Amino acid sequence: MIRVLVVDDDFMVARIHVGFVQRVTGFEVVGVAHSGAEALAAVEELAPDLLLLDLYLPDRFGLDLLADVHTGEHPCDAIVITAAKESDAVRAAIRLGVADYLLKPFGFADLEDRLRRYEAQRAALARAEVTDQSDIDRALSRNASRSGPSGLPKGLSPETARLVQGALREASTPLSASDVAEVIGVSRVSARRYLEHFASRSEAVVRLRYGSTGRPERLYEWAGAG
Repeated sequence: MIRVLVVDDDFMVARIHVGFVQRVTGFEVVGVAHSGAEALAAVEELAPDLLLLDLYLPDRFGLDLLADVHTGEHPCDAIVITAAKESDAVRAAIRLGVADYLLKPFGFADLEDRLRRYEAQRAALARAEVTDQSDIDRALSRNASRSGPSGLPKGLSPETARLVQGALREASTPLSASDVAEVIGVSRVSARRYLEHFASRSEAVVRLRYGSTGRPERLYEWAGAG
């Protein structure tokens, strides 16, 4: 069983997340924390495998908490679950090696998908036997294929592709490349490359917005399954 600690300052939201996790076989909730101090104490006492981590805690920012957890006696993985769309937060989460980043609000299927993806990453790394560089390359490749969209052209990263996909899926209206760039903290040109990749695979729908002059603006809407 993968042991999960739910960290969220909202008691009702935490209860919902606990209910979601309990519906996923192979995962168990071992505790709930509503502040950074409670979370650190729970990590030391319960030694969870995975945090479901909100970023807006009453006593500290969630990623600062995660940095402390990583340097403590019981480091564990984390899936960020938050309303924080700021590009700085997304970039900092990636630097800290979070397993996933899920924006509120979301449904059970969204969280189940992230938990299953994490479970697959964990299992793949547990099976990996390292005797030379090729073993390391295979382990990293397998991990990337589980954690983000597959079949990416050279030069596109699974991590950024996942962020672009998330931005499109969470948007209530179609987004331009500039919109996506602002949300996830990359350049407009870079965002456009990922968006066009998804469009070429029919995972994103392209719509044209015509202005008074110049070329029409390309807008993207998620259409992929899952």
